[in-house]
Amino acid sequence: MKLPRELSGEELAKLLRKYGYEITRQTGSHIRLTTSVKGEHHITIPAHKHLKIGTLSGVLNDVATHFKIDKSDLIRGLF
Repeated sequence: MKLPRELSGEELAKLLRKYGYEITRQTGSHIRLTTSVKGEHHITIPAHKHLKIGTLSGVLNDVATHFKIDKSDLIRGLF
């Protein structure tokens, strides 16, 4: 599945709520998200208007690894 090209950091943070992530803090243009589902996990995403594909892919890889699911399944669940 193809990743969305015009997704903002804030939109991604809202989508990740499905997996238990909540915004714990924001410093400048970076948003820190934390989940306690399947153990505590933190990720940081830029609060940019459009996330670069590599950045989005890296964040999704990190989330998929934490939840021990395939990245394509994660993408289908989010989008």
